[in-house]
Amino acid sequence: MYVREPTYEVSYMFRKILVPYDGSSHSIKALAVALDFAKRYGSSIVVYIVDDGTLGPIERVVESVVQFSKKAGVNVEVRTTKLTPSTSIATAVIEEASRGGYDAVIISARGRTVNPDIMIGSVALSVVVNVPISVLVVR
Repeated sequence: MYVREPTYEVSYMFRKILVPYDGSSHSIKALAVALDFAKRYGSSIVVYIVDDGTLGPIERVVESVVQFSKKAGVNVEVRTTKLTPSTSIATAVIEEASRGGYDAVIISARGRTVNPDIMIGSVALSVVVNVPISVLVVR
């Protein structure tokens, strides 16, 4: 009896994944999940960094993402944008997710939020509510 090779619906549903990244331990966890998707299902990963002026030298942040990804054995594309006074981090992420041809967003529930009682941050909440694609929230 002939049995086909297994196909994974996930590999068709999540070919291109956006990962908003702010350097927090929470966003590192979301990146790790995205890298696992890439290894298991062949997803391409785009790490999106919105430079709001509080991250330090953006080159250092980009380099840490590249090193973390290479250590996991996955090549990622890193895109950065400078925050303008007329927009917010959430708006920048939503615009990128909407226009970039992504299949999904993998985002941390909280970024650099100091208060541990907050279950989901404002950026993650805005992304979940406003993007037209699937969103995986990592806690």
